[in-house]
Amino acid sequence: MIGLIGAGRWGSNLIRNFLQLGVLSIVCDTNPNTVKRIASQFPTLRLTESFEDLLADSNVNGVVISTPSITHHSLAKKALLAGKNVYIEKPLARNEEEAQELIDLANKLGLVLMVGHLLLYHPAVNKLKELITDGVLGQIRFLNSDRRNFGLSRMDTNVIWDLAPHDLSMISYLLGQETVELVDANGFSTSGDEVIDVAHLDIKFPNEVYAHIHNSWIDPQKQCLLTVNGSKKTAVLNDTRSERKLELYSILPDGRVLHEQPVYGDEEPLHLECKHFLECISDGIKPLSDGIGGYQVVKILEEADIMMRSRTNRCN
Repeated sequence: MIGLIGAGRWGSNLIRNFLQLGVLSIVCDTNPNTVKRIASQFPTLRLTESFEDLLADSNVNGVVISTPSITHHSLAKKALLAGKNVYIEKPLARNEEEAQELIDLANKLGLVLMVGHLLLYHPAVNKLKELITDGVLGQIRFLNSDRRNFGLSRMDTNVIWDLAPHDLSMISYLLGQETVELVDANGFSTSGDEVIDVAHLDIKFPNEVYAHIHNSWIDPQKQCLLTVNGSKKTAVLNDTRSERKLELYSILPDGRVLHEQPVYGDEEPLHLECKHFLECISDGIKPLSDGIGGYQVVKILEEADIMMRSRTNRCN
């Protein structure tokens, strides 16, 4: 059975999916108002404001953590030490040392450590990975990921901790490369405070493949757009659309632009991710989004955060 801590906006989606899978036993949140809301939405759920109560439940063998990222390391460590398999929302931790400690602890105890890199379970992303692997796009030359929202979350002090894990994990997965190099990072605090709400990252993969990531909390028009430029074709993945998310473009010999729409499944990525966590526990398999991938993301984010703060631009 599964226990979950953090029943906020995203936690509610996790609750829905694990209930559908018939495995959710207990939900924990330290905010009494959130507990009341969840009780009204899901009246059959067992609720608590104590994480220790959740960990003490012998029927729970997997813990899902959907809390602010600053709490991820401490909560995951407690869960692992209590003998629970862990699914933790991105990012895995807030620095390399914390991420590595969780990986080592999970390995030592023989427990699952899975990171919520949701896009690795997205049917359109997996179709794009298939096209790249099969050489349909040709040699990959450049990737650009643009992820923007409007005042969604200012709990972190840098937008990259909120949004960039999606971009970094997705691009690494598509290229089949875990090791990346941070080339440059710039951030802007548009409110004149210490919160970096606009960020640009440039990263380099082996074989001279570069990628650019743009994250923003100040755009009223939500954007989740990935462009992959290849020597044969260019793929555009627009996740803000309800359908036709993945499209291919190429230039024919006569100069006309060929537009193609690959076919892929329509399963909900989060449902597939939740189901995968259960399979990892029951079958003893390595998660697709494992701790190593989570570590690589944290490593780049920490380095980028430091670089940005050394030269942050404030917009007054």
